[in-house]
Amino acid sequence: MNALIEFMKRNYKIILAVVLLSATLFAFKMNTKDTIDGEGGDSDKVLLELLAFVIEKGHYSPAPINDAFSKGVYKDYIEGLDPSKRFFLQSDIDEFSQFELLLDDQFLNKDLTFFNLTYTRLQRRMEESKKRYKAVLATPFDYKTSESFNTDYEHTPYAKTSAELNEKWRKQVKLSTLSSLVTKEKIEEDKKAKDATYQVKSFAVLEKETRDNSLKSLDEYFDFIDDLNRKDWFSVYVNSIMSRFDPHTSYLAPEDKERFDVNISGKLEGIGARLQKKNDYTEISELISGGPAWRGKQLQAGDLILKVAQGNAEAVDVVGMRLDDVVKKIKGHKGTEVKLTVKKVDGTIEVISIIRDIVEIEETYAKSSIVTKDGLKYGVIYLPKFYIDFENKDSRDAGKDIALEVERLKAENVSGIILDVRDDGGGSLSTVVDIAGLFIEQGPIVQIKSAGRKKEVLYDKDKRIEWAGPLVIMVNGFSASASEILAAAIQDYRRGIILGSKQTYGKGTVQNVIDLNQFVRSNDIGDLGALKTTTQKFYRINGGSTQLEGVHSDIVVPDRYAYLKMGERDIDNAMPWDKIDPAEYTLWGKANNFNQAIANSRLRIAANPQFRLVEENARWIDTRSKENSYSLNIDDFKRTQSELETEAKKYKPISEYKNNLVFASLPYEIAEIKKDSSLREKREAWHEALSKDIYVEEALNVLDDLQAKGLTGKTLSIKSKKDKLVNKS
Repeated sequence: MNALIEFMKRNYKIILAVVLLSATLFAFKMNTKDTIDGEGGDSDKVLLELLAFVIEKGHYSPAPINDAFSKGVYKDYIEGLDPSKRFFLQSDIDEFSQFELLLDDQFLNKDLTFFNLTYTRLQRRMEESKKRYKAVLATPFDYKTSESFNTDYEHTPYAKTSAELNEKWRKQVKLSTLSSLVTKEKIEEDKKAKDATYQVKSFAVLEKETRDNSLKSLDEYFDFIDDLNRKDWFSVYVNSIMSRFDPHTSYLAPEDKERFDVNISGKLEGIGARLQKKNDYTEISELISGGPAWRGKQLQAGDLILKVAQGNAEAVDVVGMRLDDVVKKIKGHKGTEVKLTVKKVDGTIEVISIIRDIVEIEETYAKSSIVTKDGLKYGVIYLPKFYIDFENKDSRDAGKDIALEVERLKAENVSGIILDVRDDGGGSLSTVVDIAGLFIEQGPIVQIKSAGRKKEVLYDKDKRIEWAGPLVIMVNGFSASASEILAAAIQDYRRGIILGSKQTYGKGTVQNVIDLNQFVRSNDIGDLGALKTTTQKFYRINGGSTQLEGVHSDIVVPDRYAYLKMGERDIDNAMPWDKIDPAEYTLWGKANNFNQAIANSRLRIAANPQFRLVEENARWIDTRSKENSYSLNIDDFKRTQSELETEAKKYKPISEYKNNLVFASLPYEIAEIKKDSSLREKREAWHEALSKDIYVEEALNVLDDLQAKGLTGKTLSIKSKKDKLVNKS
């Protein structure tokens, strides 16, 4: 959901001030020979000092660091360490609480007393918890006892004694196994109904299976926890501090910064394999289509990595190694060799040589499909995020790719386009300007304001229009930041119709990612990571802000999650809404049936029983989300589950809905699919999802209503953006 903004060259004045000041504060050589491993305190203190400095100088509107700030940090941190209150005792909390109003001072004074106390205590409590769940799962549960468990952890008190905590663990694990047991019994009944000769497993066997499965799951969970080191937990503490300045300010440890870069660019250097931990082993979970491992056809999903060697160097045993550390050894620069010693699924051992390369993560990128409805062709473009490679301006980005997809759709003579940014949390601001500019002649797209400075207006300066025909932008409550800028611009120009949830997420702030290493000269600590901090707010061209308010859809469609609190407005320390003067812009004047299309859609939605069912389901989900108490008696649990299943059956038509439309790949992609079975499977799954999507169906109905002579835009030439911004929203 974090729609972020990368460090911008055009904002050099803001950062320059930080850099110049840092010369006097941090131009020294630090003696940290005993703290490089992160177990000492000096490197942590340097990090806190850097963060405090950069926040003070670079944040748009830093919150005052006072007792209220301290209370927020305390609450967020303790909840982050133990959200279900199954580790700490009340006596621990009593001890911790003496620091509740001191964390502001400890942050400014680089005092690690509170962190050291909580870190040491947490490690001890987690070790104790391993014994608890193993003892609980050693013997069968009595599912006939009348007892219950409440999962409202926020309002549940901490256990006062070890005996109380044992009981909490017992009930929590019992609830998990009970749910699995009831499901297993149902599966056995279904098998018997289909095959009268099937021998149903006994209750004792099923009960033992559920305990074994729970033991395995908890063992894997604690294996993951054991992989976390002091630096990982210190990052949790630091981010409890950073997030109190605003929800989108955060510290990025080196590994997190690397993941951030991959996430925003959709590219990495390596072998192109997704890895997961499996006990002490690292397992290949998936090969990324088109990557070097996929092309080599030797490595397979399910293979276990035993050793890693860099070229002809000696292989390093990675069994039992942290997953992040294994990943570091496997990744590397394009053109270099890595040799993996793997255990194949059949038990054989092989050494596989792979030459690393640039790997593109296909799921990151825009994709399009065509569909025919009532004799007209339409295009659907899905944009998962506003991606960009800040290191290579010639690389692909969302703006270039959307322009290309639009051009391809025009070649197919489509009569309208849907641009789907549902669940798109944002990305590069420069690509928003490029994309919005594809649909208008020229003019402002978004306004940006820095603290104490005049507003800046970002323009589309190209008079050419890539697509002048009917346009619908699809959004939902998880469309954030860059998605909201795009939707707002299209809405303000009345260039297209916004269809979706009542309002989008409501993030109207801009973040810069600042490399902390630049502030330290002769650094022998190692990589300090980066700070992602809010430096600006953005505004619609009509002067309003999307902060908290989001973008209100022209056509509101019922949303199953409409009543759950998941937007920026539901975060306690979100920045406030405000407005500035509007920019000068001219409304799009070529859609005379714009209002009629909206009115028609609203009438269709109101009369559609499927949409009414979605609305009813949304209210039911909201009600169910408030239910937190569960019986641990198997008969009562089954009775409740039966009632829920009966109620849920009413909403089954939602998942079974089909719109009877056929979606297809474009010709260029059909050729690629023939050579790539993985891509074929992904596209088939997407097309099937589209064929069940009532929202896409209604968007196509709106495109039908928007049809008018001269609005297809098929003769307009593709535009080429010359002035690339490097901001990220």
